[in-house]
Amino acid sequence: MTEKDDGSSVPVHVADANDVFYHIRFREDGQQFTASSSAAGVRRETGVMVKTDHGLEPAQIVAAAPPCMWTEKPRLASFEIAREMTAEEQERYALLIDQEKQAQATCVQLIAKHQLEMRLVRVEKFFNGSKMIFYFTADNRVDFRNLVKDLVQEFRTRVEMRQVGVRHETKMLGGLGTCGRELCCASFIKKFDSVSIKMAKEQDLPLNPSKISGLCNRLLCCLTYEYDIYRRQRKGMPKVGKKIMIGDACYLVKRQNPLQESIVVSNEKGEDEHLRKDQWQACEPVKTERPIRKDKKI
Repeated sequence: MTEKDDGSSVPVHVADANDVFYHIRFREDGQQFTASSSAAGVRRETGVMVKTDHGLEPAQIVAAAPPCMWTEKPRLASFEIAREMTAEEQERYALLIDQEKQAQATCVQLIAKHQLEMRLVRVEKFFNGSKMIFYFTADNRVDFRNLVKDLVQEFRTRVEMRQVGVRHETKMLGGLGTCGRELCCASFIKKFDSVSIKMAKEQDLPLNPSKISGLCNRLLCCLTYEYDIYRRQRKGMPKVGKKIMIGDACYLVKRQNPLQESIVVSNEKGEDEHLRKDQWQACEPVKTERPIRKDKKI
């Protein structure tokens, strides 16, 4: 399974061997998904109809998906492209975007009318008009029954209120990260992995919250990208704070550089030295004698 912008899952299907793959977006500012198609050479920004669990939904081709180098198993895709849009469907698609914006403005007014402590994030309307989903955030539980009644009366369709967390809110709204690129969650991340402060420590990053937190005020998702590499590289390296022997010389390990597989040590004179892997690889730990407890009988 994979995830939509709000965290709900969509099925992943096995594509045919002759299918080609594209990156698609259901909305201009929405997340990209991989979709399979039997038609090759579909141009960028072409409108297509995509199979979903509630019928055909319109989307746009963002680009051709890069080839998969792993050929041992069949390739998976989040969606399947049924065909290109007709002229009538393109007009309805343009109206659909405007209808969602109008519905969002109406819902904001109704939230203020009912004095609800909630923040509307996005409105999604199904192409066939059978349902509208209103995504919101709230610090506490919200009784929105009267709000739903007003929305149903206003739009004459099924209405679903779906609460999302701050990470999913940022994913849906999008933006630029501290790296200057589009947010990972808004562009390609399908599922949020757990992120801990331990990952920042393992990578020797500053533990300043403003430097390791994203727009959602949660720890950066990219802290997980290289965590396993750092942890694997550190396993065979002398630990910081330990003394090692290289030949007849004794050194104190002060810092590890996992990616370069080097360490910074302090010699007996208190001078720092930079040792490459071939220099420290044959080192031996200095065995320290345990102090005798005063209450131990000899």
